[in-house]
Amino acid sequence: MSRILAAVLLIVLALAPVSARAQQADEALAAMGAPGFDSLRRGVEQLALSGHPRAAAIIGALQNGRLFARADRALFIKTDADDFVEAATGAPSDVQAGAVKPVRLNNSVRGAIDAALGSLRLFAPDAATRALAAEAVFKSRDPAALPALERALAGEKDSAVKRRMEQARAAALLFSAEANDADRIAAIAELRTRGDMDVRGLLATLTAQSPAVADAIGSAIVAIDRSLQLWSVAQSVFYGLSLGSVLLLAAAGLAITFGVMGVINMAHGEMVMIGAYVTFVVQQFMKVHTPGLYQANLLFAIPLAFLVAGAIGVAIERSLIRWLYGRPLETLLATWGLSLVLQQAVRSLFGANNRDVDTPSWMSGSSDLGGIVLTWNRVYIIVFAVLVLAALMAVLRFTSLGLRMRAVTQNRRMAAAMGIRTPWIDALTFGLGSGVAGMAGVALSQIDNVSPNLGQSYIIDSFMVVVFGGVGNLWGTTLGALTLGIVNKFLEPVAGAVLGKIVVLVLLIMFIQRRPRGMFPLKGRAVEA
Repeated sequence: MSRILAAVLLIVLALAPVSARAQQADEALAAMGAPGFDSLRRGVEQLALSGHPRAAAIIGALQNGRLFARADRALFIKTDADDFVEAATGAPSDVQAGAVKPVRLNNSVRGAIDAALGSLRLFAPDAATRALAAEAVFKSRDPAALPALERALAGEKDSAVKRRMEQARAAALLFSAEANDADRIAAIAELRTRGDMDVRGLLATLTAQSPAVADAIGSAIVAIDRSLQLWSVAQSVFYGLSLGSVLLLAAAGLAITFGVMGVINMAHGEMVMIGAYVTFVVQQFMKVHTPGLYQANLLFAIPLAFLVAGAIGVAIERSLIRWLYGRPLETLLATWGLSLVLQQAVRSLFGANNRDVDTPSWMSGSSDLGGIVLTWNRVYIIVFAVLVLAALMAVLRFTSLGLRMRAVTQNRRMAAAMGIRTPWIDALTFGLGSGVAGMAGVALSQIDNVSPNLGQSYIIDSFMVVVFGGVGNLWGTTLGALTLGIVNKFLEPVAGAVLGKIVVLVLLIMFIQRRPRGMFPLKGRAVEA
């Protein structure tokens, strides 16, 4: 008999919380069906905490204007087929439209709905949804969500989501009237580890606290400010690296042609522009003829831009540049005029307006790394610049063309005496530099406007990079591009974009006065002479 009584007692104890929650849900539904916004708001809050299986559906129907109440406070949800189901069970109902009235909302009820739905999503099967719900509770700082957070934390298995929930709990606890100083100090310590602007703003709003809590808030804000400054420096470095990668792509080809032939090619920017327009043409063609491969259009545009720009570069060298060697002023004027011709030709073919170039889905969006926001298009451009630089290094070091190019760079007369056809080396070098510029145009089409004036935005910066790093030296070009990019990004917040460029130019002039041949000048008899 004693065993039977013990079993009955255990069953009663197990069912007691369930029965209490069921009673709480019934009271919440009755409150939502009663007249008055205060009763409705309390009903929404109670229903969210009751654990009712249809709580999310009922509150969502209220938010969307589909919740109706009868005179006896019974609730019904209107379906897409304009019939009704019972709110509590979801069972079909034969209630008539004239027998029910829609449940009205005000701003107070809408706020309660948002908080309730955020709490209910804490129990969603999808981890990403639970994380978003925890973030919503963190931003709302609603102490009413604390019971739901406690239940969600007890059953949460995902460590990242659990971390978000703990931060949301700490934020809500700081605004709870029932929390004591020890709870608030522990919550501040929890939020301090997050250390972003949201936490700083939250802590700054906490006033009229006890001395112990105020001291904890002050030290947390100081620590967060220090952390934010470090992350800001890291963010500026990332932006500088991305800008430096763009400058490297634009200047790498110019470093080769300028270093080997000594030609001041003012039309180099137009090779970049041609590469961008090749990307546009490839996208338009693939959109119509091969839509299944459209997301891979850049993989087709990169080699095609290299070939088109490289072929145009060889044609320019054979038809114009070859007659002007040894006359730098004439090459400058001729290539400047050529750049105007190429710009007008593009305007005649494609028009003067900017052309839309799509960014593939795999290059879109961003990701957070600590306090740094990494945009994927910039990350891919950095990686692309590294690959282009590695390919150029390999060509110059391990191929026959690279060996001949280096020989012509160091001593043109001796190279010619050894049987190297220097005119063709000049043509192939000019084509290689132009092809690299075309690939730079593919990358720039993802972050800049594709227009006939695209190349003009980068030609001056490209010459600055080449002269600063050392004419014809790819390592110097790389270091020069990254240095100028990072310095620009650190100066822009202080001096502004225009004044920052002026400061960089002045510093570069002062550097060139001390080292006229750049950081890493080439070695060789002809160069030394």
